[in-house]
Order: sequence, then C-alpha cells, then structure tokens
Amino acid sequence: MQQFRLFILVCLSALLSLSSTQAQPGPGFQWTKDGQAYMKAEKSAIVVYQVKNKTSRILITPQQLTPLGASRPLEINGFTFSANDQKLLIYTNAQKVWRYATRGDYWVLDIASGHLRQLGKKQPAASLMFAKFSPDGTRVAYVSEHNLYVERITDGEVKPLTTDGTRRLINGTFDWAYEEEFGCRDGFRWSPDGTSLAYWQIDATKIRDFLMINNTDSLYSFNVPVEYPKAGQSPSGCRMGVVDIASAKTTWMQVPGDEQQHYIPRMEWIPGKKELILQQLNRKQNTSKIMTCNAVNGKVQTLYEEKDNAWIDVKSRWDDDKIAGWDFIRNGNAFIWVSEKDGWRHVYSINTNGGAATLLTPGNYDVINIRRIDEAANTMYILASPENATQQYLYKLKMDGKSKPERITPVSQPGTHEYDIAPDGQYAMHKFSNYYFPNTEEIVHLPDHTSLSPKSIDQIFQTSRFNMGSLEFFQVTTVDGVTMDGWMQKPRNFDSTQKYPVVFYVYGEPAGATAKDEYGAGRNFLYNGDMSEDGYVYVSIDNRGTPLPKGSNWRKSIYRKVGTLNARDQAMAATELLKRPYLDASRVAVWGWSGGGSMTLNLLFQYPDIYQTGIAIAAVGNQLTYDNIYQERYMGLPQENQEDFVKGSPITYAKNLKGNLLYIHGTGDDNVHYQNAEMLINELVKYNRQFQLMSYPNRTHSLSEGTGTFQHLVTLYTNYLQLHCPPGGK
Repeated sequence: MQQFRLFILVCLSALLSLSSTQAQPGPGFQWTKDGQAYMKAEKSAIVVYQVKNKTSRILITPQQLTPLGASRPLEINGFTFSANDQKLLIYTNAQKVWRYATRGDYWVLDIASGHLRQLGKKQPAASLMFAKFSPDGTRVAYVSEHNLYVERITDGEVKPLTTDGTRRLINGTFDWAYEEEFGCRDGFRWSPDGTSLAYWQIDATKIRDFLMINNTDSLYSFNVPVEYPKAGQSPSGCRMGVVDIASAKTTWMQVPGDEQQHYIPRMEWIPGKKELILQQLNRKQNTSKIMTCNAVNGKVQTLYEEKDNAWIDVKSRWDDDKIAGWDFIRNGNAFIWVSEKDGWRHVYSINTNGGAATLLTPGNYDVINIRRIDEAANTMYILASPENATQQYLYKLKMDGKSKPERITPVSQPGTHEYDIAPDGQYAMHKFSNYYFPNTEEIVHLPDHTSLSPKSIDQIFQTSRFNMGSLEFFQVTTVDGVTMDGWMQKPRNFDSTQKYPVVFYVYGEPAGATAKDEYGAGRNFLYNGDMSEDGYVYVSIDNRGTPLPKGSNWRKSIYRKVGTLNARDQAMAATELLKRPYLDASRVAVWGWSGGGSMTLNLLFQYPDIYQTGIAIAAVGNQLTYDNIYQERYMGLPQENQEDFVKGSPITYAKNLKGNLLYIHGTGDDNVHYQNAEMLINELVKYNRQFQLMSYPNRTHSLSEGTGTFQHLVTLYTNYLQLHCPPGGK
C-alpha cells in the first residue's frame, strides 16, 4: 500500500503511463554532472540538451546501440554513464517484479571503440537487476536470481560473490514487503575504493507463503506463492554483509538485536572510509537508530537514536520514494536528516563524530521534500506549503538554523509544483499542475525562476483559456472540531434550487491524500462519461491521518485508529456538507480503491444512515490479513492491541449493511489478497446482507491486466452508480 499510493486513483492517464523505466537504473531525464545540460532517451538514442544556449545533439546514436547482427537498436529502459563517461550501461528488455520493472538485460557500450556487449550472457534472459559500474568503470556488479555477481568489462569474466541465494534467501535485493512498504529494491552498494560490495541479505525462509490460485492459465489450477508476512507475524530476517571482490568472502555487520524483529531500510558507504552507515528500525517502527559499521571487522556503533509515540517515517516518505542515497555534508563529517520530533517535519544536520543534531528549518511548518542541498552556497531547496496544505511550492533557505524559507515558485501559479534541480543548483526541470491546468514542464534558472524554455509555463498558464469548470476547494469543520480540506465538483448546469446526488471519493489512510490541488482533482476516471454533465456532485475530503503538511499531530493522530478515526472524520464531514440545501441526502454514494476500498466499506457499514451506495475496489476487509510493515507501523502489534485491528476492520461491521454494495477484487492481487473478499463475503452471507460481487481472475491490485478489463470495470462501475444513485437534480 505504501508504494501503490494513490496514483491509480487520480486519473486513467496516470494508470496507463506507468512505464518500465521507473525503477532502473536511471530515469529518462538526467542532468549531466556539471548541471549545464540534461539527457533524455529518445527513439533508441540518447540526446543531450544544453540549457544555456538551447542547443541539442545526439550523444549516443541508434547505430551505436545496435548489437552486431541485429536489425534494430536496443530499447532504452534506463541508462547510466561510468564515472569517467567513457562507458555507457544500457538497461533493456525490462520485466516486472511485483510493482515495477526491476529486472531485464544489460549491455555495456565502450563509447570510444563503439564496442557493445551484453552482460551476464550465461544468466537467464531478463534476469539481471540493478547493474552498476564500479567506481573505476572496469567492472559491473549485478544481481541475478537472488545472487550477486561482478563482471569484468574487458573480457567478460564473471565472478559470483554469493552462491546461496534462493527465492527465500535473497541477496542484493528484497522481499515483497520491503519493496512495497519501504521502497527498497536495489540492495547493494559499491565501496568507494571498488574493492568490495555492501549488500542486504533478506532471509524469508521462516516466512509463510501466501498461496494465490491461478485457475485460468492451464487446465489444472496451480499455486502462485508469495513470501508475505502478515500483521502479527515476524518479518523476514535482515542482515548486512560486505563481500570482498577478490576473495568473495562476506563479513557480516554485527547489528545488535534479533534479525527477525528489526528492519534496516537504509544503508550507504561513508565517503572515503571503509565504514557503512545504516538506519535500524525496531519491529514497531517507533525507534530509529543510525549506526556506523566497520566494514573490515563488522563492529557497529550507534550514532543517533530517536523515538516516537506513533511511528517514524523512512526516507522514501520525504524524498519521493527514493530510499537510496545519504546526504553527507562537511566532507562527510555530518549528514542531513529529517525528523518530526518537534511536531513538524524538519531538516537537521547530524554530526558523524558524536551524533549531535542541529535544527536547520525552524518554524511551524512542514518540509514536504528536500530538493537540493547546495553546500557551497550554504543553501537548501525544499518543497513546502505553509499556508495551503493542498498545494506545494519550492522554497530556499540558508542552512544556518535561523533563516525563514523564501518562496521561489511564482505566486501567479497556484497549485502543485515539482522540481528536479541540477547538481550545481543553477537550473531545474520544473513541473506544474493544478486542478484545471494539466501537467506542464519547463527548464528554469534558479533562484530567480526565469524560464529558459521556448514558451514558459507562465505564458501558457496566463494566456490559455482554461475550462476551470465548477470545482471549488473548501474547508469543513466537524462536530469534533476537526477542520478538513476538500474539493467539490458541481454539475455543469448547477441550479441551487435543486437537490443533486453526491458521490464521495475516499482514501483516508497514511499512504495518500486525495483532495490536493493537482491535475485530476474532480475527475473520476472510472466513470463512463462526464459526471458533471450528468448531474452529480463529486466530492473528496482528506481526514486526519493523511500525509498532508499539517504537522505530525495531524498525520499521527490515526495511530492505532485506522478504520475508526478516519471513518468518523469522513462521516462527520459528510454530515456537515449534507446540510447544504442542494445536496440530496437520499442519494449519497461513496467509492475508493485499496485503502479507499476499506474506507468505503467502513463508511457503508459504520454509518449506514449517511451512505446508501458504495463501490469498494481491492479493499482490506480484515486488517490482520495485510502485510506487517504497513499495518504494524500504523496500528501497533496485534499481540499487544488486537482489539484495535478488529475495531478498524470492515468485516466487524458487515452485519450493519443497509444500502447497496458493489465489491470488486482481482483474484491475483498479491498486495491485498483476494482472501479479504472471501472473508467479507462470509460475513455478509452470515447476516443475509445482499450485495453485488465482481471478481477479476488473476488480475492484480491495479486490475490493469487482460484484454477488455478496464472497459469492463468502467462499464460496471458506471452502470451500478447510475442505477443505485441516479444522476440529476430534483
């Protein structure tokens, strides 16, 4: 659920644009090392664009990427240059591992000679993962079938560094839960001197497989096993090793504690040293320890420790799903860290020679993300939005612990902004959207935010004729004194003297927010037609517990209350809204996907007098069936407070169903197992509660597989909504 987020729920284009380039090994857009140009993979070539003089040239041609004897060039799913820029690593033939395409084939191009050769030829096709150059560019390390290898580029000599890897003993990458909930995929790092590799070993041998059943791909059904630790079950064991390239001998880091009762979501080398730095989380994820490890003898020291009454987020939550990297400053004598220990998400510098922490971003506001640390200028760029939690802007501030953030994003562009800032901090790729302005990008100069693109976003934004429609952002305060942000899309020909049906779109868990001012707000990609034209009022509201920049109390008030506090917030907000004379309280529908499906069920069952119709997709019906990393982070351990899991689970309230329920789930869902559907069905049957079920054979959590699936889902959704919550004013 952590990685699934809400991208599938925003709009159809977001669902269909998920490409195989997302996770390996470099994105389609990359800044050059000097920050004066950027590179993009285009039509089997790599093109470099000079920012200042606005020229472009083909850096790597399709001919250079055409293997000997082949009729066409390699498809570029990702690319990385060696440190000296003399060699190029091409990732191609990308294949999915769970959510993302993280395995495939790799080729190395010697740019000067033009020699192109494939790596890992003796390994199964499309089995290589996370290949990366050694610091001197003479070798490449990669994972294949759960083992680590290093290959010499000159003659192709391959050396296995681990040999014990299996589906359940995983070297250099991760199991399902680590990948899904921590964003951990690439599980090894070259040492700065290139003599060794540090890597994760995940031991899932003690984890039970969850067996999905495939009934359609052969005459006889077969099991699809997933090593999946559910809430209350111990996680996979995790340890860190450093393997010497010459001897293939691993030295294990002596991280204290039971390997099956902790997590290590981050690890990197300390620059210029034979030392590692890592983050250890306890099982409940409310104690974080930063440790340094001697890579030679494995001895470990705790440098910095932090505790929280709820949970502690990892780097992927404040760095856009990037778990890799460690922001060192002062020649490795300190590093940048993010903490919520003062009630806000703030940036600190932590000394590596004692662990002293210094606050760099004081004030009553949240840092949403760090975008660039410019140590030479003693400056940091961050994303924040102190005045409006539905939006996001770029700010700059001095790293002196005293400065207030200075907004860089123009005030003339209200909405959500994203930045990919060049290494030297001089330029940035700027992306902007709001609820009526589609995602648009440009290159800007910083810090004056001057556009260097042929036509600036500001020109397009100010001169185009936008169809702003009738969407409005609002705040609603409930009987509990909770003020929430939301948006409302009114009918196209709205008549305040009539009453209209209202459809609530919900999520409401810590993994995502729905009521943000970004493109897709007010649009329902599952509706076949135009809801506004047909006469629906469409609403979404973000309750407490959603990851908005409103302080840690807002975000963490949901601890041990998922399914109860968030459901009450939604229901009480709906109660207030339904006091508006143009909303028809007899025609109220709610829908959501994943955690939003769970919320839909809880609202329909716990508050049946408010919601008459619900459409729940891929919902967690029983919190004890979901994975331990996510569920225990936000709910605690079932061994200690199982009653909270029961109170928050929709199946507990299924007997209260009064209205209309359409339940949708894929039988091949490795994230939220189809088991949830069958447990829910049993409860509804027990109490003779009638409902409609649609199961999609072998479809995953995204329901994106199979010819005709999406159109069938859209038709089903639309017909059910129109039948049970008829559109139009009355």
